[in-house]
Amino acid sequence: MVGVLALQGAFREHRQRLESLGAAGREVRLPADVDGLAGLVLPGGESTTMTRLLDSFDLWEPIAALHARGGALWGTCAGAILLAADVLGAPPQDGGHQRSFGVLDVTVQRNAFGRQVDSFTTPLDVRGLDAPFEAVFIRAPTFVRVGSDVDVLADYAGHAVLVRQGRVLASAFHPELTGDARLHRAFLEMLVPELTR
Repeated sequence: MVGVLALQGAFREHRQRLESLGAAGREVRLPADVDGLAGLVLPGGESTTMTRLLDSFDLWEPIAALHARGGALWGTCAGAILLAADVLGAPPQDGGHQRSFGVLDVTVQRNAFGRQVDSFTTPLDVRGLDAPFEAVFIRAPTFVRVGSDVDVLADYAGHAVLVRQGRVLASAFHPELTGDARLHRAFLEMLVPELTR
């Protein structure tokens, strides 16, 4: 059972990709929805809004506990910001600080590629994939510092945009907005390798 945080963003597209690969998907809105999950996708959206919704629905502790007991996490765009140890570019009204789970040893820069009008699509060479992945960047962050235990799986214009540390995967782009399910397959392989063999 794989969960998709369903507070904001393209969570339905993530669930559809996972289910197309044979996984049982569950939309997560309440603490009880986290029970029994092997992993959780934190989708794109607006990271400041998502932090407030995580507060409102009391989801910080259940998601942290999921990871602590061996569950895998995958953050895409805003979801990647929520996983980072350090966040740059938080709104001034929040004192320049943004709460995160801190399970990925990176510093992430919010909105590093500009505003919504600066969105773009580009092919990325991804380590482990046999052909480029068409990546959709929308108000995307970048990983400006990557810890020694973090593997960089793809970069764009000199910036890390897809990284992994143990049971944590993070992408600055939106893989759910393409028809390519290879990164969703890679995430499932982090949970149950035999699912996709």
